[in-house]
Amino acid sequence: MISIAVARIKREFKEVLKSEETNKSQIKVELVDENFTELRGEIAGPPDTPYEGGRYKLEIKIPETYPFNPPKVRFITRIWHPNISSVTGAICLDILKDQWAAAMTLRTVLLSLQALLAAAEPDDPQDAVVARQNTVVAALSSQGWDVTRATEQLLSN
Repeated sequence: MISIAVARIKREFKEVLKSEETNKSQIKVELVDENFTELRGEIAGPPDTPYEGGRYKLEIKIPETYPFNPPKVRFITRIWHPNISSVTGAICLDILKDQWAAAMTLRTVLLSLQALLAAAEPDDPQDAVVARQNTVVAALSSQGWDVTRATEQLLSN
């Protein structure tokens, strides 16, 4: 007997394969095992970001309770991003946690991760070191790279 999770993920797998984003090499998904519970995803770094030109591999594990619970997703490719652990590849993204909805699909997960690369969520960091560095870089940039003024700005917050 095929579970709801497997039946659903088979349909979503085909949706990704036929998608416009796959045709444009923006997203990709492939099977790791034959029972559709473990997949490999890949997203292209979004244009006009530091990730442009990169290809980022993802591990996707489908729980038995899918689609009522989100897939477990982590980056295999090491990446420097405030919402992604530079050590484990764990991702801090609301739709992979408490904001998941059963109407979401594998395609929406991949596209949401690509969007996360384009627009970090510094208020919800997975990697505190990267988040702090991004805050420092932003302060420096906003103060014309004047270290004294940037430091004052950071300390006044």
